[in-house]
Amino acid sequence: MAVQKMSLSKAINASLRTALENDPKVLIMGEDVGKLGGVFRVTDGLQKDFGEERVIDTPLAESGIVGTAIGLALRGYRPVVEIQFDGFVFPAYDQIVTQLAKMHARALGKVKMPVVIRIPYGGGIGAVEHHSESPEALFAHVAGLKVISPSNASDAYWMMQQAIASDDPVIYFEPKRRYHDKSELDTSAIPGPLHAARVVREGTDLTLTAYGPMVKVCLDAAAAAAEEGKSIEVVDLRSMSPIDFDTVQRSVEKTRRLVVVHEAPVFMGMGSELAARITERCFYHLEAPVLRVGGFHAPYPPSRLEDEYLPGLDRVLDAVDRALAY
Repeated sequence: MAVQKMSLSKAINASLRTALENDPKVLIMGEDVGKLGGVFRVTDGLQKDFGEERVIDTPLAESGIVGTAIGLALRGYRPVVEIQFDGFVFPAYDQIVTQLAKMHARALGKVKMPVVIRIPYGGGIGAVEHHSESPEALFAHVAGLKVISPSNASDAYWMMQQAIASDDPVIYFEPKRRYHDKSELDTSAIPGPLHAARVVREGTDLTLTAYGPMVKVCLDAAAAAAEEGKSIEVVDLRSMSPIDFDTVQRSVEKTRRLVVVHEAPVFMGMGSELAARITERCFYHLEAPVLRVGGFHAPYPPSRLEDEYLPGLDRVLDAVDRALAY
């Protein structure tokens, strides 16, 4: 396939199709992933083309879905599990953190756990309770799990390929409000390392770091700041566990200021670890404290209050102004 513009959701679909074609041990499992093609149509057409034994509609039982995937992985399969919405993952949390994440260490490295868990996450779609949460920090805290999130079609395709090829379990967070955003995808390109951060806009005055749904907001903020003569560098973190601190450090050593942005609550969020680690590494370079922008430490609100809860352009630019004022 030549380079083409593709939505993030279509890129995931194309990547899953490629994996199913290339490896008969790859299976897709989840609620409504087959006949319906998923509630966001990310798996549309896959059951039709690969059959019900490869693309499996499961009961509404997240713990059972993940537990079954663990058993399949023990028998040499590479299951890709869909959790229909972010807030539905918690019935499976025990299976993920006490079984899936621990099996490799428990077996002294002899047992591999090539399981990918896809989780559409985040807000911006006007959904009801349990459909707009950002629980990535809960999983990044658990040793034994890889935690990643793409922000564009190219990363969506290639990070899924790399996740399926991994012998360790991967939590693949899909920013659902970016599903229809289009960008260029080249399926013949050689992907970079799965857990490497990427500078997506060069700048000299301040570094904005984000991942998943907030990368676009940060790029928009950088463009708005440029109109006022401010040069903002934007780093797409891409991976929440492990974190590529080196790329962020190199950027901060140049710009001397850092603002970390994510949808999840600021309290104990991914920004906390980044702020602490970059402060340790860049203490003598920083000209301002590391600032964090995110959601509030409160249950996700009804859709009419969503715009007030989610960090948007104004809150990011306010943090930029505060950092540059030091």
